[in-house]
Amino acid sequence: MKNPEKPLLLFLILASSLSSMATAKSTIEPCSTSDTCNSLLGYTLYADLKVTEVASLFQVDPISVLLSNSIDISYPDVENHVLPSNLFLKIPITCSCVDGIRKSLSTHYKTRTSDTLGSIADSVYGGLVSPEQIQVANPAIESSTLDVGTSLVIPLPCACFNGTDESLPALYLSYVVRPIDTMTGIAKRFSTSVTDLTNVNAMGAPDINPGDILAVPLLACGSNFPKYATDYGLIIPNGSYALTAGHCVQCSCALGSRSMYCEPASLAVSCSSMQCRNSKFMLGNITSQQSSAGCKLTTCSYNGFANGTILTTLSMSLQPRCPGPQQLAPLLAPPDTVPKELMYAPSPSPSPTPTPSPESDGVVGGGSIAASPRGSTVSSSSSIPGNPANGPAGSISIASSSLSYFSFVAFLISIASYSLVFLV
Repeated sequence: MKNPEKPLLLFLILASSLSSMATAKSTIEPCSTSDTCNSLLGYTLYADLKVTEVASLFQVDPISVLLSNSIDISYPDVENHVLPSNLFLKIPITCSCVDGIRKSLSTHYKTRTSDTLGSIADSVYGGLVSPEQIQVANPAIESSTLDVGTSLVIPLPCACFNGTDESLPALYLSYVVRPIDTMTGIAKRFSTSVTDLTNVNAMGAPDINPGDILAVPLLACGSNFPKYATDYGLIIPNGSYALTAGHCVQCSCALGSRSMYCEPASLAVSCSSMQCRNSKFMLGNITSQQSSAGCKLTTCSYNGFANGTILTTLSMSLQPRCPGPQQLAPLLAPPDTVPKELMYAPSPSPSPTPTPSPESDGVVGGGSIAASPRGSTVSSSSSIPGNPANGPAGSISIASSSLSYFSFVAFLISIASYSLVFLV
């Protein structure tokens, strides 16, 4: 007669391991103030969507979505460009302090026919939230039935950690772990290290499961605007752009840089003067003049937006050598497709980025005024890569995983149960 204790023990071990797999971890940042900060969501499109439709899902500016992913906004009707399903985007959001933890509650979703809390959480918002979290944020609704047109608050994960990573400027991306992801792959994709990711997310070991949400610090360029400026604390991740000053100023953070560069935006809007006071220099102008004493640099820089006025600063300095042309992050053409190798392969390292070839209307050197350089535009149909890190510790909370994942676990347990009966 077969010993029933052995299969029973195997079943208990299997059930225990499955129950541990059925919960997804999410990084929680405690907070105690009422301040807000900028953060990013790593979002994968569930369908072909226009830029405006993606922005509407998160109640954010379509132009900010494009620039956060270095997509060229000068293309005709770019806001209505259809982005392909499975494209990975960085979505800029405002991160608040709610009930002692960092989260975003600024996103609202109007339910449609056949919507369920599970489909909204898993499909529409790509696992950035769980059905249970939506239910808690909307206690008045019945999870079993959703009336069409019901407005739901969608609580989204975010982290700020004071906008720094080991005392250097950083912006944090909330990233949903995919079944094919590894910590090494994620670290390579966002130009960081496994140790850094482990420390930031307060993980005892670099173990991840599908559905986990990691806070990924991205190397960034920080600003030093005065506190009274409306864009005080502006931080831009490497390889990205941002619009500020009422869409009048476009700022860039080149790959591998920590110095923000701002120039007049290409959008046709009504803006205040961008000329540096008591000079003929305009915002973004840089001149260099080599002499026996060194290189004399004069720069008209952006210094924030206050009371409807664009603040500028004229600075002069002497350096041993003249710098080369201002380097900007390459701008990408609006993507139409996502290569299969990027959709299904483990988190890749960013593809080699073409060296930008900034164009200039003036000549840098000899004392002439150089016009604002422009980033080169490169054709791209790939998902947008991430950027670097090294960071502060967060804390881990446990959040329920998706309903489909629980169904899968239940299926495996039923198989184990059947095997147990057969063996006994």
